[in-house]
Amino acid sequence: MKAPIWIAVIVAALFTLLGSVFVVKEGETAIVLNLGRVSRADLGPGLHFKVPLIENDLVFDRRLQVLDTSPERYLTSERKDVSVDFFSLGQIDDATAFFRATGGDESVAIKRLEPIVKDSLRNEINARTLQQVVSGDRSEMIDAQLDKINEGASTLGVRIVDLRIKQIDLPTDSEVINNVYARMSAQRRQVASALRAAGEEQSRQIRAEADREQTVLVAEAERDAQRLRGEGDAEAARTYASAANKDPAFYAFQRSLEAYRESFRDGQALIVLDQDDPFLQYLGNDR
Repeated sequence: MKAPIWIAVIVAALFTLLGSVFVVKEGETAIVLNLGRVSRADLGPGLHFKVPLIENDLVFDRRLQVLDTSPERYLTSERKDVSVDFFSLGQIDDATAFFRATGGDESVAIKRLEPIVKDSLRNEINARTLQQVVSGDRSEMIDAQLDKINEGASTLGVRIVDLRIKQIDLPTDSEVINNVYARMSAQRRQVASALRAAGEEQSRQIRAEADREQTVLVAEAERDAQRLRGEGDAEAARTYASAANKDPAFYAFQRSLEAYRESFRDGQALIVLDQDDPFLQYLGNDR
């Protein structure tokens, strides 16, 4: 009977020992509760002891955590809508305050931090124009509100290390995006009108230059044609004159044949002449 008792005592001692020891890892912190009240806090990495059944430990992760939220709509100083998507980086700074404010529940801390961050960011965006929000220095805008955010976060035992804006959009149901599209469309139309005007001006210049060149070419061609016709007529006259000087009778006969051909070309001509007219001298019956 003694052996089972010692075994029970040893097992109970082991359970008691295990129940009185807990480990805090690197990057973590812990608090010890004595009957529900914080008796020790901010325990660093290592092996720690507690009183079994009376004390219990809570271990928290002190590493940086990403606190992501849904995009929020804000109004600029011009009363224009913008949709801002952001996230924050935070960590537990005071384990005791964190436990008292949230009961050690991180989801509760996130829900209570979200309005603090959003309200602070809203104040900064409300004081800026749309151009300053979209094109300005975002780090400057964040730095201006980080201290105020941490004033509210300190009540939760949390410290926000950084706040990053992922994206800034114009809501699709906002008048701003319609105005932006209208302005872009007007600018594109203005550019298109300027390009068309420049094209039409260049087209007029090209047509005017082509018309001028056409006029010059036609005038030069007509001049050359008249010169060639004149030279041809002169050469023909010389040839006719030379032929007439060599055989005047044959030349007169040829000229008469040409006159007959022109007069009776259509076959319908009717010429009334005296029978002794010289025009008919080659049409007679010469025996």
